[in-house]
Amino acid sequence: MLFQALIQQAGAKMGFLKIRDSLGRIYLIDASVISLCLSQYRWAEFLKTKGGVKFHLRLRLFEQGVLPDHAIITPAKPSDRTQMDNLVVEDKDAINIFDRGYVDYRKFDDYCKSGNRFISRLKLNAVTTVQEELSVVRGSAIIRDCIAVLGTGSKIMEHPLRLIETVDTEENPVTIVTNDFDMSAEEIGELYRYRWQIEIFFKWLKQNLHEKHLYGRSQQAVENQIYIALVTYCLLMILQLDTGFKGPLLTVKQLLRVCLYEPVDVFVKKLTSKSMRSSKGRRRLNHEAVFQQTLNQVVMGEADFLDDLTYDPVIL
Repeated sequence: MLFQALIQQAGAKMGFLKIRDSLGRIYLIDASVISLCLSQYRWAEFLKTKGGVKFHLRLRLFEQGVLPDHAIITPAKPSDRTQMDNLVVEDKDAINIFDRGYVDYRKFDDYCKSGNRFISRLKLNAVTTVQEELSVVRGSAIIRDCIAVLGTGSKIMEHPLRLIETVDTEENPVTIVTNDFDMSAEEIGELYRYRWQIEIFFKWLKQNLHEKHLYGRSQQAVENQIYIALVTYCLLMILQLDTGFKGPLLTVKQLLRVCLYEPVDVFVKKLTSKSMRSSKGRRRLNHEAVFQQTLNQVVMGEADFLDDLTYDPVIL
């Protein structure tokens, strides 16, 4: 598949660098809904008066940014967690980071048994039983660090998890759970903040690759357009890596559109060249200097030219 081939190519050019070698491979998992007109997309029924498709995505996190790793397109109605088996990487060297839409106690127990690491935000109505309080570094963003069991009654988890309470950038409380007991609470909180990168990716794709405006009405046509957007993103990343351009990816996309029918070397030259603008902007006049110069000319008797209507002291 072209998409998978480009992922491998772009990943190889990135060097598959990890955020930190000790953390392993980091994957961000989330889903985004693309709204559709129900009368035009009957197969994508979502609500009684609204249609939609759900774009499930797994991103790989690198030092240089993010790269799509796996995508699934479904009707919008099924919940996010129905695709956990297809998106979660079951490897002890991997860390899967996702939001509370993927909270599933049975799956969490399975991951604990197999040693697959995950970090997730906990739902507000979750029932927790604290077994042990852990120490918290004074002055850090971590409010609480403890070992707890999730659930109650027949839905209680078999394995305890690490429960961490922190705050987001707007000082709102955030509760995180993980089955990793080796990393510090600060590291886990920082890793969860990386999850926001997938939200940025969805927004970039919709705004800059026009993913919200669909051209076909069939399910296959919609899937094809979304995959074309992902392929385009991967190609832009490869182009950016090949040219060594350090600026935003949007600049590569915009300049590529302008130079679409130009030779490749022209595109590369324009992309990598620095701005040639030499103008210093609108010049500010030194009115005091102009006045003193004119006054000296009057005192010296050299002001006859003032009677000339073409005189402009600014250009003297």
